[in-house]
Amino acid sequence: MPKTASLVPSAESLAGPMTSLGPLLRAWLPHQRWFAGKDRPVTDLRLLSMTELFPGCLHLLVHAEHAEVPAGHGTVPAPAGTPVPPPADCYQLLLDVRQRPIPRLRQAFIGRPSQGPLAGLSLYDALYDPRSAQLLLERLRHPGAFGPLRFEADPSVPVPGGLAPRLLNAEQSNSSIVYGDAFILKVFRRIQPGVNPDLEVPWALARQDCGRVPAPVAWFRTTEPEAATLGVLQPFLCGADDGWTLALRALATGDDFTAQAHQLGEATAEVHLALAGAFPTGGHREVTRTAAAMTERLEAAAHSVPALRPYMSRLRTAFAALADCDAGPPVQRVHGDLHLGQVLRAEREWFVIDFEGEPSRPLAERRLAESPVRDVAGMLRSFDYAARQRRPWRPEWAHRCREAYCAGYASRAGWDPRKEHALLRAYETDRAVYEVLYEARHRPDWLAVPMAAIERLAARGG
Repeated sequence: MPKTASLVPSAESLAGPMTSLGPLLRAWLPHQRWFAGKDRPVTDLRLLSMTELFPGCLHLLVHAEHAEVPAGHGTVPAPAGTPVPPPADCYQLLLDVRQRPIPRLRQAFIGRPSQGPLAGLSLYDALYDPRSAQLLLERLRHPGAFGPLRFEADPSVPVPGGLAPRLLNAEQSNSSIVYGDAFILKVFRRIQPGVNPDLEVPWALARQDCGRVPAPVAWFRTTEPEAATLGVLQPFLCGADDGWTLALRALATGDDFTAQAHQLGEATAEVHLALAGAFPTGGHREVTRTAAAMTERLEAAAHSVPALRPYMSRLRTAFAALADCDAGPPVQRVHGDLHLGQVLRAEREWFVIDFEGEPSRPLAERRLAESPVRDVAGMLRSFDYAARQRRPWRPEWAHRCREAYCAGYASRAGWDPRKEHALLRAYETDRAVYEVLYEARHRPDWLAVPMAAIERLAARGG
């Protein structure tokens, strides 16, 4: 355990550093991609823990409370029976503390406190600093305890030292550092108590010898104020392209993508089979509860996005039809947020990544067993999104990819998603409703993409 620096308070005096940090973080946090409360003013900030990882680098867990979402702002409710989380979040920060400004870290500058124990010092996001990133890897290479933090590793996989770090800028709900094109460290920014699925699921799949998912090599967690996963180190698939990039490339060049879509369907089914072996499976989800939750989300979204309202009655039929349809495959652990951006292709093979699920959902909810149709529907919507990026729109491209993907899935899974008509339509409709609300709030220029799906799905229910 490291020495406690003068800047690191005891558990009884955590409020002191917020004199320095509070004003800066209130201004800095809302501008970060991974900050979830952009539409909710921060009403309170509290420091939950503060640990010196190494000289000049502080690890913080910060509790942020937000104002209630104004009526009509359109949050999507959780399924019926799921507790609604309080209007607050916990965030993980790593801060470089410097005596003087560092020009090369200008983009990572948080501020210079004018009061409190950090007054006059320059504060930076430490993940942008190669020195701090390398020292963080050293903590993972040599497991141990540092205050409430625990660094752990798979002893069968050696991680060499001296790997050059490179911070990626593509993530929104976390931050990732690539080390020497050999490993990638995902640092979770929004922290919830419990084991994060992005550690739990790949670890379990590795025990199933599932080669479609990179296995965790090392990870770190906290024991205070509650146990939670903070970051995971995995092999980096150097030279891999994500499915979204490959799909857009095929559309731009006029190339066919059905062979890749068929193989992606096979890979998805293989992962589902491995998940069914790694985690307990249930029976069939109670269709009345599923339909009620989907309908509730639809009504909340329509309250916020008026464009949905003309389609409401016909979309409800997609959910009501669940009561009379075949229950489909048993519920099991699934990916939870599967789309073309969550798969990588390297050396002509598909790999599935990012099992964190939708970060906006409570962790306990993301770990629930679901119908595998949910993942299939997410990927089918992703093909449609890709096709809509080109002008003129090529619906036949999306249709061919959807058919090939389902055929590939059926060849491995032993059941065909296309034969579960009502079930697939309900899950695809639920996904499109989620997309409508997301685009309306964050990317209005993209709203036409899910609305086209809403129109198609509503017509099918006419």
